Amino acid sequence: MRKIKWSHIYLFVVFVLLYVPIAYLIFYSFNSGGTMNHFTGFTWENYQAVFADTRLIIIVLNTFMLAFLSALIATIIGTFGAMGIYYTKKRQVRTTLLSVNNILLVSPDVIIGASFLIFFTFLGVGLGFQSVLLSHIAFSIPIVVLMVLPKLQEMNDSMVDAARDLGANNFQVIKSIILPFLSPGIIAGYFMAFTYSLDDFAVTFFVTGNGFTTLSVEIYSRARQGISLEINALSALVFLFSMVLVIGYYFISKENRSKKLRKNRRGREEVARLR
Repeated sequence: MRKIKWSHIYLFVVFVLLYVPIAYLIFYSFNSGGTMNHFTGFTWENYQAVFADTRLIIIVLNTFMLAFLSALIATIIGTFGAMGIYYTKKRQVRTTLLSVNNILLVSPDVIIGASFLIFFTFLGVGLGFQSVLLSHIAFSIPIVVLMVLPKLQEMNDSMVDAARDLGANNFQVIKSIILPFLSPGIIAGYFMAFTYSLDDFAVTFFVTGNGFTTLSVEIYSRARQGISLEINALSALVFLFSMVLVIGYYFISKENRSKKLRKNRRGREEVARLR
């Protein structure tokens, strides 16, 4: 009989604590009673109400557009930022840049949101889509940097030196050597930035204006007015979409690993053939 490890029990308890509230929320999204106290019958009315709410659909589309744009821009900036930090020759400067990058990760969201609010007010930037977009880009860049930097540290610098010896310029080295090697970290950074932007509340709450809001802020506003199973249905749909993203990221990562293994195998076969 296999001995049960305490680590397995611990993981089981952790996953129960994480997923039971989500399962409870999704279960009552099908309740026809209108409350979360007693399940009276199965219904699709709460989901129909979500799709019939034009304002809510617009907010959902705005939220995903915001997450897509902020993650894309943050991934581009964060990738080249990680390269800039890695290739900085002076160790003290490199450590300082990395510490500055990590400030937004360790700072409380409330402090970050209030700081952005004061900053935008000082500059005279109107609160709305542009202020939320800039804020999301700002707090997503450090996430991308921390995802890409380990891949840079794993990379063999001799590949870059060999490319330069063969006459490749900086653009060709970045395009053909560095970026393909960093692609797993770049993809991971993009998905992390996307999910952080998608569910951020604290920072968005400070910098959003009357003409623009996101899904997290809207759910918070509706929850304060009382229990609505429409929120449960919407949350269930967002959770389902998040699961699709996770599965998609898993298959993309798996395909990248398979390509890398096939490439290494072909390289070993070529070396063996030349010998």
